[in-house]
Amino acid sequence: MAGSLLAEPVLAQESDGEGLYQQCIACHQLGPDADNLVGPHLNDLIGRQAAGLDGYLYSPAMDAAGADGLVWTTETLDAFLTDPSGTVPRTSMGYGGMADPQERATLIAFLTSQSANVGFAVDAEILALKGDPAYGEYLSGDCTACHARDAGEGIPAITGRSRDAFVTVMQAYKQGAITHPVMTMMASRLSNEEIAALAAYFENAE
Repeated sequence: MAGSLLAEPVLAQESDGEGLYQQCIACHQLGPDADNLVGPHLNDLIGRQAAGLDGYLYSPAMDAAGADGLVWTTETLDAFLTDPSGTVPRTSMGYGGMADPQERATLIAFLTSQSANVGFAVDAEILALKGDPAYGEYLSGDCTACHARDAGEGIPAITGRSRDAFVTVMQAYKQGAITHPVMTMMASRLSNEEIAALAAYFENAE
């Protein structure tokens, strides 16, 4: 029941984010086959140091920002999307910015959902928890109600995601390091053991 009630809001949030991403797609690819185009691909953007992607030739301005310690978090990405040239002076990215704060938050939530590394460190004891896959399968209904196995409708697939990556993202939502109206609520209701069980199940689920 809960999964069914939550499915439509999550689909709307993620689909809106995917729609906003279409403003970026001409220069920035995203997904399993993503490559660098005019701009670098956006897989695992959150937690990445600026100018930190191997195989892409960044502008001197972005190189300097990375050398000065700029890391893409939800906060720094929000600032950059608000005013690219103000955040990274002399950036070569030809984008004027996204003025609407809700649109920025929606786009950032979508990009975050595509990131295994969210710039958030999970306590070693939590990562060491051995989840029960059978219990995870029992709990998985609320997840699969929205997260299609084929990642359709803009919802990221979670089947096959590594255990550590799954736990890290869910703990980041649970502890408020990243936010999303539905995911934050769902993660806050799960115990550490339940998150570990879900991670163990989805890592090898088909």
